[in-house]
Amino acid sequence: MNRFLTTRRLAILFFAIFGVLVGGLVLVQRFWVDPQEACARDGRWWYPEERRCLTPIYLPDITGRPEGVSREEASNAANRELLAIEERLAAESDARDAAIERQREELNR
Repeated sequence: MNRFLTTRRLAILFFAIFGVLVGGLVLVQRFWVDPQEACARDGRWWYPEERRCLTPIYLPDITGRPEGVSREEASNAANRELLAIEERLAAESDARDAAIERQREELNR
């Protein structure tokens, strides 16, 4: 009687399936795992939703504040500058008003 699954055919089938699975694992490693590890090794950020390797942007380049200065400190420094400008403008306005009053008094004499 002829059997369809002889020992030789089973061995070939086993090695064929084994080869396909190993090849699949190699492809998964090469195209799925390795890019993530290479990205981390380069010191960049891996974005898993889009499977992209992104370069982080240095925060002081975006904000313009010096390195090591917190947001609160930078905000306080900017507010101090704004307060100084407001005080200077108020002093100029007061001086202008005083000059106008002097000129009015001189005209009314």
